[in-house]
Amino acid sequence: MPLLQIEWIKPERHRLIISSLLSANIRDLSLVDCSSFETMHRLEIEKIFAFDDHFRGQGFELIN
Repeated sequence: MPLLQIEWIKPERHRLIISSLLSANIRDLSLVDCSSFETMHRLEIEKIFAFDDHFRGQGFELIN
């Protein structure tokens, strides 16, 4: 099992992520956060080791 998987952001996904960021209108939400949300949803990842409550707000279970 690989320890790391690289997910490249292609132009069409980048446009979707930018649109999500702008429509969310949430203070301190970053492009990196939105990229993570989109990628995690697409890969059906439900749990994350993080301290950022933005992930909880997107429906992910935080492990910290």
